[in-house]
Amino acid sequence: MKFLSYLVLVMLLFFSCNKQSETKVIEDPVPGTSKSVFPDKLHGSTIYEVNIRQFTPEGTFKAFSDHLPRLKDLGVDVLWLMPIHPISETNRKGTLGSYYAPKDYTAVNPEFGTIEDFKSLLDKAHEMGFYLILDWVPNHTGRDHHWVKEHPEYYIRDKKGNITYEAMSPTDVWWDTALLDNSKPETRQAMIEAMRFWVELGIDGFRLDHGCGDKIPLYLWEEARAALDPLRDLFWLAECGHETFILDGSYADEFETLMREVAAGEEQADALSDWIDKDMFKYGRTALRMTYTSNHDLNSWNGTVFERLGDGHQAFAAFVFTSYGFPLILGGQEVGMDKRLEFFEKDSISWTDPKNLQPFYKALVRLKKENPAIWSGDAGGFPISIEDNPNVVGFKREVSGNKVIGIFNLSTEIQFFKVTNSDVYGVYSDYFSNKTYQINDEIVELNPWEFLVFVE
Repeated sequence: MKFLSYLVLVMLLFFSCNKQSETKVIEDPVPGTSKSVFPDKLHGSTIYEVNIRQFTPEGTFKAFSDHLPRLKDLGVDVLWLMPIHPISETNRKGTLGSYYAPKDYTAVNPEFGTIEDFKSLLDKAHEMGFYLILDWVPNHTGRDHHWVKEHPEYYIRDKKGNITYEAMSPTDVWWDTALLDNSKPETRQAMIEAMRFWVELGIDGFRLDHGCGDKIPLYLWEEARAALDPLRDLFWLAECGHETFILDGSYADEFETLMREVAAGEEQADALSDWIDKDMFKYGRTALRMTYTSNHDLNSWNGTVFERLGDGHQAFAAFVFTSYGFPLILGGQEVGMDKRLEFFEKDSISWTDPKNLQPFYKALVRLKKENPAIWSGDAGGFPISIEDNPNVVGFKREVSGNKVIGIFNLSTEIQFFKVTNSDVYGVYSDYFSNKTYQINDEIVELNPWEFLVFVE
């Protein structure tokens, strides 16, 4: 009997310990595993893009760090730094060159400061509660990257045997680059080791330039995540127009293109809600899609938000924050930056905010953060249409007792419509103006670019 009792006790202890171990894994997942917890941190977040060169007159890490208290007050969570590496000089574009022609993956541009200056910025950002991700260029290096001489086998060659360059089109040629061959294991391994340098330094992830498509094999990211995720919980954002499922988030390029077409009167507002439906249908509700009205490429090459979206720029910004995905703010956008930043020259941002837009963007960031109904991915509520006018987008999103109703006139004309969903009938206060509105079966009138957001 004593032996039997001892055996029962051992078995109970074994199963108890095993159960505790399983519970610990579920409640406290290991950061950076294939079950990465990072995307779950971002459902109510806003990403903020930083151009160190143009952010301040000094154009340094130290000068940018002085803006961190303001950005903390703005409410953004994730700081995306455009490439900070030394820039190649061979075939350099303009006076200062392109950030996307890196000369050394494991060093910083001396114009921005030293690696110690960067580490100080990273530490300060972390202390203040920010995540910091680096822009990474895996598709090509600069023409005078040390790999060109030390490891020419890493590169793609043309028919004449010369290392070739990046060409987006016959008229969009980047002579300052050297195209990498990421189909070769040795190239991928060198790339991953360079990324490891920054992960071990403490960054929180990467925005991947040319992150996927016909030039970057997705198995590069499978290998990179296998090697780097165990080191630190990382966020992986791909400059792709679709969700790869291998990475955490991707660009919603088509969404922004449609917004331009709606602003120009070439498409009706319904095209945007139709796109959201199609995107969820194709990629699922868990896909994390980055939505935006501006980024560095759009600003420099396509125009400011005022050029592209005109008087509707605030309506489209509010629509981006409430309708779908997780939003991006381009540095300077929040103060009404009304110029196309030079890409290859010094061109500092003015922080005077003549249009007094910063309170508006601060309200948007707070609205996103405080209302799970409009969070990204499957954490947020499913958008349900509530109106009958093709020039108006009206939706209800609801989850866990939180409801957000958005109604947007995305046109240059006064629009009349009826709310077709009786579930949203009631009296509400507009989030931005605090005006009271009665929503029922009567005709509603909205002025050009007028929008209403109700939170319940």
